[in-house]
Amino acid sequence: MTDNNVFNRLSPFIKNYIYRNNWTELREVQVEACKVIFDTDAHLLLSTGTASGKTEAAFLPVLTELTNDPPLSVGVLYVAPLKSLINDQFYRLNGLLEEANIPVWHWHGDVSQSHKKKLMREPQGVLQITPESLESMLINKNRDLVRIFGDLRFIIIDEVHSFMGTDRGIQVICQLERLQRFIRNSPRRIGLSATLGDYTKAEQWLASGTDRRIITPQINVSSQKIRLAVEHFYDPLDAPKDEKKEQPDSFESEKDADINLEEKEDEKGDGKELKTTAFWEYIYEKSLNKKCIIFANMRDQAEYAIAMLRQIAELRGSPDIYHVHHGSISSALREEAESEMKESAAPIVVGATLTLEMGIDIGQLERIIQIDAPSSVSSFLQRLGRSGRRGNASEMWFVCREEKPSGLPMLPLRMPWKLMQDIAIIQLYIEEHWIEQPRKPKYPLSMLYHQTMSVLAELGEATPALLAKRVLGMEAFKSISFDDYRELLQLLIQNDHLQLTSEGSMIIGLTGEKIVGSFKFFAVFPEEDDYTIVADSNVIGKVEFPPPPGERMTIAGRTWEVLEVDLKSKIVNVKRVKGKIKTYWAGGNLKIDNHILQRMRRILTEQNDFPYLQKGAKERMSEAYFLARSSGLDKYNVVSLGGKSVCIFPWMGNIDYYTIMLLIKKLCGHMLNLKSVGGQPPYFITLKIGSGTATADDFLAEFRTALNQQINLEYMLDDNDIIDLKGYYEYKPPKFDKFAPMSLLKKAIINDYIDLDRIRTAVGSWTSLNEGKAET
Repeated sequence: MTDNNVFNRLSPFIKNYIYRNNWTELREVQVEACKVIFDTDAHLLLSTGTASGKTEAAFLPVLTELTNDPPLSVGVLYVAPLKSLINDQFYRLNGLLEEANIPVWHWHGDVSQSHKKKLMREPQGVLQITPESLESMLINKNRDLVRIFGDLRFIIIDEVHSFMGTDRGIQVICQLERLQRFIRNSPRRIGLSATLGDYTKAEQWLASGTDRRIITPQINVSSQKIRLAVEHFYDPLDAPKDEKKEQPDSFESEKDADINLEEKEDEKGDGKELKTTAFWEYIYEKSLNKKCIIFANMRDQAEYAIAMLRQIAELRGSPDIYHVHHGSISSALREEAESEMKESAAPIVVGATLTLEMGIDIGQLERIIQIDAPSSVSSFLQRLGRSGRRGNASEMWFVCREEKPSGLPMLPLRMPWKLMQDIAIIQLYIEEHWIEQPRKPKYPLSMLYHQTMSVLAELGEATPALLAKRVLGMEAFKSISFDDYRELLQLLIQNDHLQLTSEGSMIIGLTGEKIVGSFKFFAVFPEEDDYTIVADSNVIGKVEFPPPPGERMTIAGRTWEVLEVDLKSKIVNVKRVKGKIKTYWAGGNLKIDNHILQRMRRILTEQNDFPYLQKGAKERMSEAYFLARSSGLDKYNVVSLGGKSVCIFPWMGNIDYYTIMLLIKKLCGHMLNLKSVGGQPPYFITLKIGSGTATADDFLAEFRTALNQQINLEYMLDDNDIIDLKGYYEYKPPKFDKFAPMSLLKKAIINDYIDLDRIRTAVGSWTSLNEGKAET
C-alpha cells in the first residue's frame, strides 16, 4: 500500500486536519500503523522516538475506523500513566476531532463530576483514563460497564515501557481481562513507547490474555543527532545524596560553606565577586538563557538544585525563570511549569524527577542536564528525548560530583562510581542500543491481594471457587497454585479482610471494607502519608516530615517558614522567607542492572578515552585508571584491604548484590567470624573479620566452597530475612505485601529474585588479590 493509498483511506475530517496543519506527508510510522489497522485484525505495537508522531499514528486509522462503522458505546479506551499526559492528549485530540462529531472524554481524579456524568449519559467516542480511575469504574460502575464499553473496538496504552515490569502494569492487564466480560467483541490493543529494548517482551505483555497476534512494524527512523557532555567536580558540600533513604536530620540548615553570601573585592579591586562552588556555577552557566530541564534522581535533589540556582540568579540580578516539577508538587504548580515550557519563547529552567520523563508535550527544549547518574539506560533515553525535537539535535549534559577525599581513604572510596556509571550507560546505548528488560514475577502477591479484593468488591459476593476462577484465570497469576491461593484466602478470612457467609460464600470483611472503601485502594503503587503545605490558601505541595512551627523547609524551589502544623487534618501552614534549607522525602532503592555494572568494569579494564568527557571528568577518569592498575581493581574481584578487612567488587546489579551479601552472612559468617558486612550498593561490599588476618584468598575459597554445596533457601531464610530482602530488592516494598502470608512472601523471594546458578557462575569467575601482591 503506497502512502497515497493510505492517505486516501483516511476519513475526510482527518484529511482536512492534515491540510490545515500543513503536513507535507505522512511519516513512516503513521503509514505503517494505517496498514496494520486497515488490513489486519492484529494488535499493534509502535516503538519510535519521542515526537515521532506515534500518537497520530495510532489515532488516524482508529478514528477512521470509528467513522466508517460507528460503535454503539465508547469506541476507544486510551490508558495513560499520568493525568498530565491525559490532559495533554485530551486537548490535542479535541483539535483533531472538532469536525468529526466524535467526543473525547478524560476521566481521572481531577476531572469534574459534571464532565463524567455527560459521558455516563451518552457513552461514545474516545475515553482517556488512568489505571486508578479504571479500577474505580470496575468496582463502582460495574452495572454500567456493558452500556459504556459493550462495543469497544480499540484499547490504546501509552508509555508501555512505564507499565511493564511493575505492579501498575499488572493492574492494567488484569483490568483489561476483567473488562472483556462486558464487551461483545475482543478489542484490538495498540501500545505506544519511545523506549523499548526487546520487542518480544513488550509484545507478550500487550497481548496478555488474548489470542490475537501482534505486529510491530520496523520503522526506519532517521538517525537522531545527539550531543553529550560529561563533567565531574569534587564537591566538599554535604548536599543531598540519592543513596539516602531516610534522613534523621531532615531540616538541619545548610552549612555556610554552601554559598558564601558575602561579597569581597576581586583581585583587581574594581568589582565584587560572589563565591560559589564550581559544581553549582557550572550548572548555572550551562542552563543560563536556555529552555532546560535539570533532572535529578530524587525529589530532594531537584528541590535543592532549583533553590541553589534561584539564589545564584538573585545575587547576579538575573530573572527568576526557575520551576520545580515532581510528584510532591501541587498539580497547579506542575501545570504552570508545563505551560511555561510549552508556550513561552523565553528561557525557563525546571528541576524535575521522572515526572517529566513521560511524553507530555513541553515544547522545544534546548538542553537537558542530569545531576549525577541516571539509574538506567531507559531513563537516560527518556530524558535525552525531551530535547532535540522538530529536527534539532538532542543535547544532554551529565554533571557528577563527589566529596573530595581527605587523607587516604580505603580503595573503594577512591573510585568515581557515579561518573563510571554515566559512561557505562552512554556506551551501552551507543555500542549496543541495549535497554533494560522488565521483570515478570511469578508471585506478584501485592497484586494478587489487590485483584482478589477488587474482584470480590465488583461481584459483591462469591464462592471461593468462583473467586479463584476469576482471579487465577488472569494471565498475571498463572503461576499461583490453588494451594497458594487457599492459604492467602484463609489468612484474609482470619484477619477479617474477607468474611464467610452462612452459605459458604465470601464477602468483604470489616477490615477489608476500610481498605477497599478508601480511594487510595485504586492505586497499587506505595503511597506516602503526606502533609499538605499551604501558603495563603494556595496548596504548594506535600512532604512526609514537616518541621515544627518556627523552622524552615524548601518546596517548589523556595524556602518557607512553618507557621502551624495541624496534625489531625495534616495541613502545614507556611509563609515565604529567604534562604535555603534541605527538605527530605523518603526515597526508594534505585535499581541498576547487572549489564551496567559489567560495562563499568570494562571501562576500568579497557581504559579508553571518551570524546564527550570534559576536562574535570577526563582528569578524574585518569586518576581512576591509574588507581585501578596500581591496586589490581581492573583484574580482581576480591581485594585484601589490610588487617582484618576485605573488599568485594561483584560487578553485579542491586538484586544480585544484596543476594551475595545475604549469602556471605549466612554461609560464611560463623566460619570467618565476620564482625561486620557493609559497603555501597551495588558497587562494593566490605567485610571485617573478628580474629586473625583477613586475606582475599581465604575468603574467596571459603565462599566458593559454601556456595557450591546444596543450599536450602526455604530453610535458610527466616522472616526477618524476607522483610529485609523485600526492602532491598524493590524500589519500595509493594503496597499490599503486608497482607500476604509470610510463607508466600518467601516463595516470591526465592522464585522471583534469587538465582543461585547465576551467583555461582559469577563467583566461580572471581579472582582475588591479597595485600602486598600489587602496588597500592
